[in-house]
Formats: sequence, structure tokens, C-alpha cells
Amino acid sequence: MENLRRFETIHDYNDFNNNDTLHPLVSVVDLSKADPRTASNMYFGFYTIFLKDVKCGDLKYGRAIYDYQEGTLVFIGPGQVVTVDSSGEVYQPKGYALIFHPDLIHGTALGKHMQEYAFFGYQSNEALHLSKRERELILDSFSKINFELEHPIDKHSKRLIVSNIEILLNYC
Repeated sequence: MENLRRFETIHDYNDFNNNDTLHPLVSVVDLSKADPRTASNMYFGFYTIFLKDVKCGDLKYGRAIYDYQEGTLVFIGPGQVVTVDSSGEVYQPKGYALIFHPDLIHGTALGKHMQEYAFFGYQSNEALHLSKRERELILDSFSKINFELEHPIDKHSKRLIVSNIEILLNYC
């Protein structure tokens, strides 16, 4: 595949978007910190939830074009590739991404029923279109996860982060 960017780790993606890595298995990425760029094909080695505020081109996910507009949630599962069909124009990324490695949820209740969230699979090619209130709920979930990440990791950190991810997914 031509010009495939591979993101194997949370650090890889944070580095690409000029964000600090506060935890090796999870991050809330502020995409506006990224340098302007052209669209590229991307491989993700982790779960990714985009709340994009700019359309960078048509997303091909699996065999279908993703139903994707500004202000929608886009879900990518680990090991999957997103192909972006664009005109080669430079754009400034905007929005947020919640990224988390499967190891974060391994052995948790969320990890045991992650397959129930079918929107992470190639068979799903619809983005979740958000109302203003739904967008606020998603941003609030991102904020709660980020709040926990900005504090030293303790025995409650993983439970709080995973619980907030699960709540977010249940809203979706």
C-alpha cells in the first residue's frame, strides 16, 4: 500500500500529532497540535475513536467508503487500515482522538465484551453523527479520561480510565 503510516504504539501516534504521551496504553489526542499535512493511508495497532472537526478526504475502511462528515465519530479497530482518498491538499487537523491499546482493557469487563461494539469492525461503514448534546457528552468523557491521565498513575487509574471508556462506548 502506497504511503502507509504505521502506528503500532500510543507513543507513535502522539509523536506524529505533537502530543505528549502521559500513559503508554491510552491517550486523548488533541489533533489541533499536529502540523499541517496531506492525507495518508494509516494502520492502527490500537483502538481509535476520532471526533474530527475537519474532513481530510473520503475514508475507505475495509471495502466501503466511510459515511464521514465534520463533527462525527469514526471508530477504528486495532490492526486495521484506513485509506484516505484526497486531492493531496494540505489541511490542518482539528478535533480529538481517544486511542487505547488492547492491553489496557485485557482482563477487564470491557475487554470481555469489546466485540459487542461492532462499530470498530470493517463491516461497519457508518460514522456516528452527533447532536450538539451528544458531542458535549463525548467531549466530557474525553475530558474525564484526560483528567485521570494528567495525574500520577495509582491503583485506581486503570479502573477509572477503563470505566470512562466503557461509558463513552455505551453512549455510542
